[in-house]
Amino acid sequence: MKNEIINLLKKEGKIPNEINDANINEFADLIKEIGKRKTQHLKASEISKELNTRLIGKDLYIFNEVGSTNTLAKYLSENDIENGSIIISEKQNAARGRSGKSWESPLGGIWLSIILNPNVDSSKIHLITLATGVAVAKSLKRIGIENPEIKWPNDIMINGKKVCGILTEAITKFNSIKIVIVGVGIDANLSIEDLPEELQNTTTTLENELEKKVDENKLIRIFLEEFERIYEIYSHEKYEEILKDWRKSSYSIGKIVEVKKPKNKSYDGYVVGISKDGGLIIEKYDGTLEKVISGECIIKN
Repeated sequence: MKNEIINLLKKEGKIPNEINDANINEFADLIKEIGKRKTQHLKASEISKELNTRLIGKDLYIFNEVGSTNTLAKYLSENDIENGSIIISEKQNAARGRSGKSWESPLGGIWLSIILNPNVDSSKIHLITLATGVAVAKSLKRIGIENPEIKWPNDIMINGKKVCGILTEAITKFNSIKIVIVGVGIDANLSIEDLPEELQNTTTTLENELEKKVDENKLIRIFLEEFERIYEIYSHEKYEEILKDWRKSSYSIGKIVEVKKPKNKSYDGYVVGISKDGGLIIEKYDGTLEKVISGECIIKN
C-alpha cells in the first residue's frame, strides 16, 4: 500500500523526502484531490450526469493510472471517505484477481472499486460477490449483450469467454467487518490482440462482442445504478432474490468441474445448483453431494 501512494505522489511531483508507516495517512487529502482532477478518457461529469443512485457513486475519484484500485480503496477507506465512494482508474499496472492472479488492465477497460460499510453478518459477506456478478450481467444486457453469464464465484462470461472479473476484499477489526472493497474489471474497448497471447482464446471484450466501441462513462453509470439496486436488496437480507437472479444467469450450473480446495485433493463433479448461503453444490462421481464455499472450480466441459 505504501508503494502505491508513493508512486501516485511521484507522478504529481509531490513526493516528500521520506514516507514511513507512521505518516503515510497524512497524504490522504492530497490523494483525494488528485482523484478529483480531470482525466483524459473517463469523465466524472459524464458518469454523474443522470446517475440515478442514492448512495453508490455520489463520490467519485478517478485517476490516470494506479497500481490497483482495490489497494487504493483500502488506503482511502482508512482516511475519512464516504460509504459508497468509487475509485476508478483508466489503467492499472499492478492489478490482481482472485487467488493473487494478475489482471491485465490497459487503457480502454473499466477498472473500479466500491467502498462499502455493510451492516450485515460477516458470514454473508461473500454473497456481495454474487450480487455484484448479477449487477454486471444486468448492466451488460442494458448495452446490448444478449446472454451474459456468471461463472461461480466471480467471473462474467460471454459465449464461454471471460469479459469481467470481480474481487471482493474485507477489512476486519476486532474480528468484525469494518469495510468491504468490491473490485470490478471489465474488458470494454480492447481488441483481443491487445491481450496477452495466453489469454486470447479464453477472454473476450465488449468491443469484440458488439463490434463497436462502448461508451465507458455510460456503462459505469449503468453499473453503479444496477449495483445500488441489488446492494439494497442485499442490505435488507433478501438473499434469495439475489440467488434467484444469479441462477437465471449461471454459467456454472450443469457443468462438469474440477474442484480445487486449499490443502485438499482436487476432484471432479457435476454442478447441480447453488445453496442459500451462496455455496456451489457439487455432485461427485460417487453420487455424494458437497457444498463448496471457497476454492476454485475449473470448468471441464
